[in-house]
Amino acid sequence: MTIDRRHFLSALAGSLMLGTAPARARQIPTVKLGFIDPLSGPFAAVGQNQLRSWQFVAERVNRGNTAGVKFEIVPFDNQGGVQQTVDALQTAASQGIRYVLQGDGSGAALALSQAVSRHNARNPGKEIVYINYAAVDPALTGSQCSFWHFALQPSVPMTMQAMTDDIRDRPDIRRVYLIEQDYAFGHQVAKYAREMLALKRPDIRIVGEDFVALGQVRDFTPYVAKVQASKADCVITANWGPDLTLLIKAAQQTGLRADLYTFYASSLGAPTEIGPHDAGRIRLVYYSEPNLPGVLQSLQKGFRAKYRQDFSVPATYTGLALLTAAMTHARSTEPAQVAAAMEGLTFHTFNGSVTMRAADHQLLQPIYVSTWEPVSAAAPYNVEQTGYTFALNRTYPPDRTTLPAQCAMQRPAAAASRPAR
Repeated sequence: MTIDRRHFLSALAGSLMLGTAPARARQIPTVKLGFIDPLSGPFAAVGQNQLRSWQFVAERVNRGNTAGVKFEIVPFDNQGGVQQTVDALQTAASQGIRYVLQGDGSGAALALSQAVSRHNARNPGKEIVYINYAAVDPALTGSQCSFWHFALQPSVPMTMQAMTDDIRDRPDIRRVYLIEQDYAFGHQVAKYAREMLALKRPDIRIVGEDFVALGQVRDFTPYVAKVQASKADCVITANWGPDLTLLIKAAQQTGLRADLYTFYASSLGAPTEIGPHDAGRIRLVYYSEPNLPGVLQSLQKGFRAKYRQDFSVPATYTGLALLTAAMTHARSTEPAQVAAAMEGLTFHTFNGSVTMRAADHQLLQPIYVSTWEPVSAAAPYNVEQTGYTFALNRTYPPDRTTLPAQCAMQRPAAAASRPAR
């Protein structure tokens, strides 16, 4: 399903960015979105920044949008735990919340997706939709896919397609070290790094591999020492939160000269830790880059003015653009109808026109490879006021990174009976 009329996209983009749609005389219905991520514990700073991002975007959308609704973000602290995530879902359901947002940790995401599916099977007419804005384990859109789950960030193999293509084209890289967090996400990154590099650059050697306990390591110096001993040219890491900032700190303190390929070097605190170091050696492979023109610049400016932090989770904007477009199309806020409208939906967000693939509910969008460099006229956004930015190297359109869907989607009877779009 494609909503491709220019006036609709223009109205939607304008209302999301500027909140200029006229106020309605009737009372605007409120749609509550339950935010379930860590607001305490080692990843609290990341979770709090993400919560603020959802709230900030919701404030802008609520000035008026094509769906004629008001979004309210209701926070629940899961402390980064799996059981706490499931408990938070139950609390949200008891409060009548029909949409949930979560992204930190694929373990929590898989448990949440399964719990949402169980809830919906047991409570027809009270279904819940799960908007996953950051968890990227391919099982979420593959072997454990769910009709009620929608993924906003590229999955591990999609990101690794872009990352390994970039590494393939660098003859100076011949030895690669893997440092990942010790849970499903980290193991998937290591798996695809090995497989894809073996196909694209069989001359490259994987000279080391370490898995670190999530949020438990306080000193990464021993790991960096192993990288130095291996004479690696490049480190691939999908670490996030303190596991990334502490790795960067140790690399700088020990004088590591290997390049660092990352999933999350733009996340809260990481750019500040990098600081005026490692120019040209830290690469970000992500669905955004901070110098994209248009609405992202407005969001970054407004968020920094309000919170004195960077707006580093642009999937929050995409999530509300998706819900707004689907509710507009469905003319309803009922989760079953909105979920059906999201399937196959093409809509506009900060990084252009994107599509929610119906086969597995994976968003198809560009992936960017950018490098830590001093700000310049071509790349002016001053990330975390460091004087540096992630300057764009390459853009991979969706057809360069999208892999065949691996999902055997089990749709509700009403959805299964609809004609294919």
